[in-house]
Formats: sequence, C-alpha cells, structure tokens
Amino acid sequence: MLTNSMTVHLNTQADLDDAVHALVRIDPRLGSVVDVAGMPSLRRREPGFAGLAAIVCGQQLSTKAAAAIWGRVSTTFDPFHHDALKNARADRLGRLGLSAAKIKSLKFIARELSAERLNLEVLAEEDADAAHATLTKLHGIGPWTADIYLLFCLGHGDAWPAGDLAIQEAMRIGLGLKSRPTVKEMQPLAEPWRPLRGAAAHLWWSYYHAIKKREGVIAGTATTPKPQAKKMPPKAKSVSNTKPVLNKSRVVKTSTKTMKNALPKKAAKRAAMKTGVRK
Repeated sequence: MLTNSMTVHLNTQADLDDAVHALVRIDPRLGSVVDVAGMPSLRRREPGFAGLAAIVCGQQLSTKAAAAIWGRVSTTFDPFHHDALKNARADRLGRLGLSAAKIKSLKFIARELSAERLNLEVLAEEDADAAHATLTKLHGIGPWTADIYLLFCLGHGDAWPAGDLAIQEAMRIGLGLKSRPTVKEMQPLAEPWRPLRGAAAHLWWSYYHAIKKREGVIAGTATTPKPQAKKMPPKAKSVSNTKPVLNKSRVVKTSTKTMKNALPKKAAKRAAMKTGVRK
C-alpha cells in the first residue's frame, strides 16, 4: 500500500503503468480519463546538470528555437560539465544564442555544483515539495522548471507542475470544473494523488492531447455542453457584418467629396468654351 511518505520513481514505462492503475484505484474519476487518454507514455530527459541546463535554455522559447540553441550549447561543450560552463566567457555563451539572464542562471548553478553546495542527484530521493523548494532557491529556476526537471530528468513520481496550463485545462474539462484552476487551487485538487502526482501529470497531459480538438465533461457532473455555446458567436458575427458597412460609408463619402470638387471644374470649362478662352 502506498503512503504519502514514500518516494516513487518513474524510471520505466512499467513504473508509469503501475502508478496510473494505482491512481485509478485511489480516485475512480480518473478511470474515465484513462478511457479517453489511454495509457500515457513515459517522458524522460537527461539527468544532472545537462538536463537542467537544457530546460533553462528552452525557457520561454518555441520547441524548435530551444532545440537549436541547446544543440549549439551541448555541441560546443562536449562533454557537458558544470566547470566548463562556469569558466566560459559570457560573450561566448551569448554567441550561442543564450540571453544574459540564462547565462547568469547557468553560471550560478554551475558554481553551486562546483562548490558542492548543490547535489542534483539526491533530489530524486527527497520529498517532492522539499526538492521543489531546493531548486526554486536557485537563480533563474522557477516552479515550472523545477517540477519539469524533477519529473522528466529525475523520474520523481510525486513532482506536480501545478503551473502547467495544459494540465490545468485538462483538469477543468476532465473533472467538470467551472473554470480553469489556478496554481493555488491545483495543490488541493492533486492532494489525493500523493505520492503519485507525477504520474497524474503524465495522465493529464495525455488527456489534454486526446481532447484538444473536442469538448466534453469527463468524470464529472453533467453540465450544459459548451460546444453549443461555441456554435453561435454573436459578437464575431456582428463585427464581421459591420465592416463592409463602414467601408461603404467611406466610399460614399469619398465619392460625394470628389463629385463636389469636380463640379466647379466642369462649370469653369463650360464658361471658358462660351467665351472662347482655352485653358
């Protein structure tokens, strides 16, 4: 039997499968989520400083841009070691595509590792909240980065990325919530899933991808279907109908103005022809 004090590791697909089955036993509502999403696939990244550095490099960037920058950084520093980053010139790192803020973050983490004030590997064995707190104390490491590192790089089974918008939206739909839960509201919602919140995150990501193109309330109290409201967008319709009218009024005004300006010229021409004067 699982207890909240246990540390579960998601190192293999079998580990994740077992965790999801356990979640369904803990919270039967998730059975309907699994029916829609299927069994989620395990996501893992490189552990250690390289894994954390890759996440930092990709902060607030598209997947393509993040991959390009990390590709340049990891190729330049091969093997990738914190001492190499610590000693690298900032302008050299900048030429690889890193912003000043990310350079500062990576160098700070590299110094902490070099001075042995930080041990990333032991975080996998710590309580998820304690490990989260350790990471977010580092310069440039926010809550989302910390949780993604714990979950994907260390396989921590209880890491809970409460700030992830996809998970928030998936839970809104899947649990029949009235609105998308805030970061603060996400914590009590996930409390029954300890120590398997990381597995729950995998499940909600899979559910989000499964329902991204359709609406519905799963595993929740039936409510008025939202697709009905989306079929008749009155605001969009009225805006699109008013644009041609506005354009017509401009055309009419412009044409009237042109006619008024043209009339004196024609009258002058006729007067000139009568008097025999040519212009």
